[in-house]
Formats: sequence, C-alpha cells, structure tokens
Amino acid sequence: MSPDKNELQAINTAWQIAIQEILRMVIRDMYHGSGEEAFKTHIKRIEEAAVDSIRTDLRLRGTDEWTEVLVKERASNFVTTLLTSFTYDRA
Repeated sequence: MSPDKNELQAINTAWQIAIQEILRMVIRDMYHGSGEEAFKTHIKRIEEAAVDSIRTDLRLRGTDEWTEVLVKERASNFVTTLLTSFTYDRA
C-alpha cells in the first residue's frame, strides 16, 4: 500500500526543514567568523555554484527532456530560496 498524499507531503516538508536546519548550522559555523559581508559573499558563491551544477551536471536517467528541465528548475529554485533565507546572526 502506498502512502497517501498527506503523508507524502509531511515527509517532504520534514525533509526540507531538516536539510535547511543542517545547512544553516554548517554555513553559520563555517562562515560566521569572517563578518557579515564575507558571509553574504560565501552564500552567494554557494548559491551560484549549486544552481550552475544543477543546470549543467544533473542527469536524470530514464526521464524525458521536459521532466528533466522541470526538475532542474525546481531544484534551482529550491537552492535559491533556501540560501537566500540564511541571514547573518550577530549573536
């Protein structure tokens, strides 16, 4: 029996929150010490590299071109949304 739509949505949301919090802590720990401007520069560099990698290197075997383009677009949007949500915490 396959999970129902609500369960799949809950799993997806939980996964996104977990990944976001892990990345937030890793990025904060890695880049916080250099100051706010350096932090923002690192975030932008990570975003650009991730989106570029998704668009050029992601190969989805067994999918049609439309599906591949859609997945790349959504993954790129997710990266941008996630990374631009990170703020420099002065505390």
